[in-house]
Amino acid sequence: MRNKYEQMSLKDIYKDIENTRETNMPLLLRLLEENIDWDEIIPPGFFMSFYRRLGRSRVYGLESFLRMLLVQRLLHLSEDAQLLNILRCSAELRAFCELDKVPDASKITRFKQDYCGWLSRMFEGLVELTEPICREMDENLADMLNFDTTGVESYVAENNPKFLMSKEKQAKAYAKVNPDFDVEKGRHAFMPQAAESNPEVKYEYINGHYCYAQKAAVLSNGLGIVRHLDLFDRDFRLRHSEIPAEKRTKNPMIDKEIGDSAALKPVLQDFRAAHPNLRYDTFSGDAAFDSYDNYTFLLKEFGFKQAVIPLNQRNSASANDTPFNEHGTPICPRTKEPFKFVGICRGNHRSMRLKFVCPGSEKRRNTRVCTCQMPCTNSKYGKCTYLYPDKDLRLYPGISRDDPAFDAIYKHRAAVERAIASLKCNLCLDGRKTSNVLTTKADLFLAGITQLVCVLLAGRLNDFSLARRTRLLLAA
Repeated sequence: MRNKYEQMSLKDIYKDIENTRETNMPLLLRLLEENIDWDEIIPPGFFMSFYRRLGRSRVYGLESFLRMLLVQRLLHLSEDAQLLNILRCSAELRAFCELDKVPDASKITRFKQDYCGWLSRMFEGLVELTEPICREMDENLADMLNFDTTGVESYVAENNPKFLMSKEKQAKAYAKVNPDFDVEKGRHAFMPQAAESNPEVKYEYINGHYCYAQKAAVLSNGLGIVRHLDLFDRDFRLRHSEIPAEKRTKNPMIDKEIGDSAALKPVLQDFRAAHPNLRYDTFSGDAAFDSYDNYTFLLKEFGFKQAVIPLNQRNSASANDTPFNEHGTPICPRTKEPFKFVGICRGNHRSMRLKFVCPGSEKRRNTRVCTCQMPCTNSKYGKCTYLYPDKDLRLYPGISRDDPAFDAIYKHRAAVERAIASLKCNLCLDGRKTSNVLTTKADLFLAGITQLVCVLLAGRLNDFSLARRTRLLLAA
């Protein structure tokens, strides 16, 4: 009679338990464990700085802190207390984070503040690692650099709706005594320019509303993948004294446009210093960056081939005697129709020229024939004019503003808006209960690190659709 019983060793029991633990691990955590090499993405100096004081006998290792903070953002947990409660209840998460016991919230805060600079360097290293992946995803979109500013709202009393309502009541009371006072425009004068608990938290116009926030800059490519992050804190202003320290107007909306334009050059200089080997052909930004100095810097100094920025009518002269429309395209002096753009002309020892022909000119075989009813020249070819882009980089920023490609490129500028929304909503920049500058700066870089780790994972799996949707694997 066959023996139905089998003796199990302690090794077999342990192996079964280990297999069960690995099988029950969420898919995303298992993919991160198998495909992400933490020694590759953590700078060697970060290890040395972290273990310098206490050696390697720390209760919580560097990799454990980084894994915890990565999981926190993947799970949309804006508060550290939420993360710690989930860690206490989940053996799988504790195993992934390599924790024997759950740390206190104060240790996470101290880690962010003590090693904020190294988190910045870690983010910069991930930018270099993910650049080839972005190029492989879409070469054209990866060759575009989009710039925008945003604000990280802080946990201060001035952001309480009751505080805002009290200031609005003061403005209305003042309007009763002074009938000429415009409450809508003048109420900003009653708002303090900075939070009482932290002067670095300024009164800003952010995402269509007024609030108290710490301003930041975001550079992304056309895919919406972040390339550079900067917080406009005291250190940033010390490095770039040209940034205005105080507001220039009483209207935060107008002051935002002035501040955005002034921040462009310093932010790009920091980006070039951090990544001297990265080059991009196209820059895209909103109308706040429409200034003559910015075009000269972008096209001449920084080396962009084209700068796609809409014209800001406030920067345009009210009277213009030249025969051009609002896009910088020549127009017919009689019919006011825009001339046709033919192409770019080059020659030996000659400047590059943009060639435009009469709107009534038609191409027939190897030449053109003017079919205009009121020709303004005796030439059968029709009137022809040349424009020299170097004379006015604002009207001709490396691409004709009337070219359909201009609008097509500018549509991709929305990628930086999506990147900002992802950093705030998906990666937990919004909803944090802190106003500390160092903590905010660390959270900004941690959000960027989380996004780039997901891009790195998508590249290792050779599935680029996961680059911006890796969180969905948590449901598996």
